Amino acid sequence: MLSAESAPVAVLSDRYREIRARTLSLIAELQPEDTVVQTMPDVSPTKWHLAHVTWFFEHFVLDPFATAYSCFDESYHYLFNSYYYAVGHMHARPERGLLSRPTLARILDYRTHVDAAMSGLFESHSLDESALAVITLGLNHEQQHQELLLTDIKHVFWRNPLKPVVNRSLLSSSATAVGSYAYLKESGGIHPIGATGTGFCFDNETPRHDALLQDHQIGDRLITNDEFRDFVRDGGYRQCALWLSDGWAIVNERDWQRPLYWDDALEQEFTLGGMQTIAGNAPVCHVSYYEADAFARWAGARLPTEFEWELAASKQSPGGNLLESGHWHPVASNTRQFMGDVWEWTASAYAPYPGFKPLAGSLGEYNGKFMCNQMTVRGGSCVTAGDHIRSSYRSFFYPDARWQFLGIRLAKDGHDC
Repeated sequence: MLSAESAPVAVLSDRYREIRARTLSLIAELQPEDTVVQTMPDVSPTKWHLAHVTWFFEHFVLDPFATAYSCFDESYHYLFNSYYYAVGHMHARPERGLLSRPTLARILDYRTHVDAAMSGLFESHSLDESALAVITLGLNHEQQHQELLLTDIKHVFWRNPLKPVVNRSLLSSSATAVGSYAYLKESGGIHPIGATGTGFCFDNETPRHDALLQDHQIGDRLITNDEFRDFVRDGGYRQCALWLSDGWAIVNERDWQRPLYWDDALEQEFTLGGMQTIAGNAPVCHVSYYEADAFARWAGARLPTEFEWELAASKQSPGGNLLESGHWHPVASNTRQFMGDVWEWTASAYAPYPGFKPLAGSLGEYNGKFMCNQMTVRGGSCVTAGDHIRSSYRSFFYPDARWQFLGIRLAKDGHDC
């Protein structure tokens, strides 16, 4: 989190109400039963997301900064802490789906209780810069959980034989006419990387630093469903020479034969809007790093490094369909698709930038503790909050992850034609 000037208290108060209301809008068409299910360890039940982001404000804002705050339920500190070991133990992540209690109604009461206390805190005019900074982080944290909530409920509904619809107005990604795959030539040299120092960013986007890049080429768009379908039909999942060793072991262990959510016939896919015909020109998504890497080898290319990606993306404007008030809002078209369609796998392991310093105290666990054994993704997806879309934004997933909106852009070395 940058130490940029904090927003005025009145502006931050309005933003708090807006973002908290947006979270509730995402569950408007869900039933209480939908919010309890956990289909795999990576997925959290909807009601857990609703409670966790509320616990964040209670623990990190109200407890230290509000006068005479009355805790809603002491047991929630154990139930809804996620990974902040510095503040105490927590309920095991793979067992969040076992929490039939507290009920959804009780968790909504919890949100109301905390929102009322936050409103009083805003009205007290006693917030200093440190409090405003934590509130700003909490709001961006809730936006990240809005994305996770949609990603997770999609997996939950896909595992249901009825294939329910989350919301018929929700699209998986933009689908526009595409030409043949082409590459943008980028010159090597010393290039600045990272957040610029204006406005909010997460600490893992800092510090801004110089990176040495070689001459290279980067794809001018994302790989489409049709292009990935050609890889599948060409036996890509059966050619061991295309796969990293760990990836090949997982392909065989888990019997991967197509992207997650595609049907056996390679004609239909499950989306937030239910089962739909696969849009051939839409970006392929829900593929792992291993699949992205294998596809790149099959195509005679490679994945870009995160620095190559940022250099190209910094010259573009956001595109795709971004989340606004619980619905997808088409924004100005960006034919190069660098931001707002799918998270794009890079060839870079997730690691701290030179000189990185985590936030002080327990909030230092937010990003710093995960900088190991995961791969960096860039760009944001169609379920990423619009004001998170920036060229320096980075996230991270294990290389076998597929439930996130993860896609592919290719790259080549500068001498490859």
